Amino acid sequence: MPNKKEHAPNPVIAQNKKAGFNYSFEERYEAGVVLEGWEVKALRAGKGQLTDGYVIIRDGELYLMGSQITPLGTASSHVQPDAIRTRKLLMHREEIERLIGKVEQKGYTLIAINFHWKAGRIKCEVALAKGKATWDKRATIKEREGKREVERALKQHVR
Repeated sequence: MPNKKEHAPNPVIAQNKKAGFNYSFEERYEAGVVLEGWEVKALRAGKGQLTDGYVIIRDGELYLMGSQITPLGTASSHVQPDAIRTRKLLMHREEIERLIGKVEQKGYTLIAINFHWKAGRIKCEVALAKGKATWDKRATIKEREGKREVERALKQHVR
């Protein structure tokens, strides 16, 4: 039996489901996240939330804002956990410079899509996104409902 750690069947820890509805993604990037010990334990327990997560660029570095990691009740007594603190994201300098150039263009923003495991480390998937207009959102809803109807019809046809 090999000594390798078994990877979880679903490496996604937390996901920003509203992001795909409110934004159209242009490019996706993977970034490391600077976390404290209690945050890693909480994420292992599934206590992360990215619903309002977005990324800002300050002094040539990326920071994750609006994400929430709820501390476990068993956290150390000497640690003062802050659930919605600003977390630093780690990316290569060239990628950050490319993102700075794109974000300065009108209408682009950086959105946190998910936290996931990769080789035993927690990573954050970040997307360069453009906000959708209301009519775009309606088109997305219509497309989704159309797919559901097709699936229902196929399911009934198979029976």
